[in-house]
Amino acid sequence: MESAPSDYAEQGAGADLENPDQPIFVLGGISLRDEGWNKTHSDWQNILNEYFEGKLPDNFELHSYELLSPNGDGPFRGDDINKRLQLVDKAIDLLINRKHGIHFIAFDKAKINTTACEATLTFDPKCPYLLGFDYLVTYINKHIKDDLGSTARGIIIFDHKDEHIEEIENIFHNRRFGGVAAHRVKWIVEFGATVDSKKNPMIQLSDLVILCVRRFLEIEEGYKNPPDEVKEYYAKCYGKIYGRLKKKTLVERQGNGMNILNDYLKAVQSTHKTGWKERYNVNS
Repeated sequence: MESAPSDYAEQGAGADLENPDQPIFVLGGISLRDEGWNKTHSDWQNILNEYFEGKLPDNFELHSYELLSPNGDGPFRGDDINKRLQLVDKAIDLLINRKHGIHFIAFDKAKINTTACEATLTFDPKCPYLLGFDYLVTYINKHIKDDLGSTARGIIIFDHKDEHIEEIENIFHNRRFGGVAAHRVKWIVEFGATVDSKKNPMIQLSDLVILCVRRFLEIEEGYKNPPDEVKEYYAKCYGKIYGRLKKKTLVERQGNGMNILNDYLKAVQSTHKTGWKERYNVNS
């Protein structure tokens, strides 16, 4: 049986819908076949060892906000910005070269705050984390079914969020066992395999990818206006990441009344605008 684990990370201050510093929420991650994990892990360790010149800090954990803070923070404090950006490029290129899938959903929190959702759900659609998690279950289930073959099954691994654990368990139970049998999730065989991000570099890489997506969308939606070179850098990262999405339009959830949820997702989603590559000088 083929397995396609997916590692989730989030960016954007969760349920805080009025945080001016983080107007966009992104939830997403990386998917890989089980046999591909060891090679990716080994290659990533080599990249880190090269960056730190063979002196990887003890108990190192990649925090994307430290790597991409203006002056570097944590183990990256004081490091030249170009050196740090090269590490970001190598991380994203590693995922591309290893042919790992990337999946994410982004929301404009102002739209969530002002848009009603009348769908009958087992979770609060005003919570971006839960709304995104339920959507990615839909997305991954369809991706496995459509793209990975009839024997493929998936496992979701995510950085545990104690404040949402009960709601996540309810989503898992409802999607596997609730409602009409024809619309239940069948290709994801295990949910809620929560892990400590310190022990899972793929969670850390997911967080880096999702931070790059969030920063680009904050620019694209007009919330942030950094210098042009910063805009173009994050657009370049976004272009690479977007290229690894298997399904580039919203995957609609099936079932009675779910058209209401699908319309809500479309209304509150944050995504790029037409012509974004030309505006940011991104090569196709």
